[in-house]
Amino acid sequence: MDFTLGEELEAVRELARRIFTDHATRERIRAAERSETGIDHALWSELANTGLLGVALPEDAGGAGLGLGGLCVLLEEQGRAVAPVPLWPALVTALAVARYGGPEQRAALLPGVVDGTIRPTAALEEFAPHDPASPACQARRDGDGWVLTGTKAVVPSAHGAGPVLVSADAGLFLVEADAPGITWEDVETTSRDKARTLHLDRAPAQPLTEGTPGRPPAEGALDGVLDLARTALAAVQVGVAEGAMRRAADHVTRREQFGRPLGTFQAVQHQLADCYIEIEAMRVCLWHAISLLDAGEPAASAVLVAKWWAGEAGLNVVHRTQHLHGGIGVDVDYPIHRYFLWGKQISGTLGGASADLERLGSALAGASW
Repeated sequence: MDFTLGEELEAVRELARRIFTDHATRERIRAAERSETGIDHALWSELANTGLLGVALPEDAGGAGLGLGGLCVLLEEQGRAVAPVPLWPALVTALAVARYGGPEQRAALLPGVVDGTIRPTAALEEFAPHDPASPACQARRDGDGWVLTGTKAVVPSAHGAGPVLVSADAGLFLVEADAPGITWEDVETTSRDKARTLHLDRAPAQPLTEGTPGRPPAEGALDGVLDLARTALAAVQVGVAEGAMRRAADHVTRREQFGRPLGTFQAVQHQLADCYIEIEAMRVCLWHAISLLDAGEPAASAVLVAKWWAGEAGLNVVHRTQHLHGGIGVDVDYPIHRYFLWGKQISGTLGGASADLERLGSALAGASW
């Protein structure tokens, strides 16, 4: 199977790489991490101005119509630069509305995502142990509408975000960030993202459907959105791992020990070779999942394989590259440490590698061959 990017996706990669290289400097990343939201808002505006926020969204919403493949090219470039913008939660939510939402919901959300004036986020996790596919958050009818009760953990980049895509026992719902019955609790994640815990107490919500009063949420939407989210996270992790490997390669080329560059030592070369092999395996599994999802074919197992590789191999790579930097690798303000933090955070989002492996085993055991 040929996973070579076409002309359009190559153009997206080139543009995204240039923007992230120019904007995601060490100083800008530091400033964003110390801000109230943890987001580089100037970078977010630049992504909107260049059309990259709409790369995956349909053309009738003002997007480029490049689907999940376009999104994952963008996310991989973000990961290479560890750029502090909430692309995956915002654009996965937008894709969910594009695929499962009704005309009114699409019209209300998608144009604002494309031009950067609306920044949604996704509340798909709860406190462990739990399976994201079986949320404990309760959705109940209330007259002609719905209300949600429960707690959603680690909602990414929630400061200033809205609306919020919430998973519940009846499916997916959109809630306004400041709706009655909602309270927020600030938390800071491993990757220094300013996330928040969301508490819902009979908060009014709109099911992800045509918005007809009393209508249930779109069937199968939760599984579909989890596939999108897992694939998006795998794409970010590929970029994080490659960015970390390239920084390590540059470091061992310049750094000398015993009168020789570190990169001339065979043990160092083996470590980087192992990183390269694992990154290529991550990329192949990622694009296999993307190709199936964009083609509308069954992709649950392929998505879990990609997510498992992202968690397992991605964590291996950021560990190795940090070790190759020696003592400065554990300096919390040194650039390579940020890659380690991102890799660690992504590896545990929506469940770690062992949880993904268990889900994959269950999926394969239930498959008909």
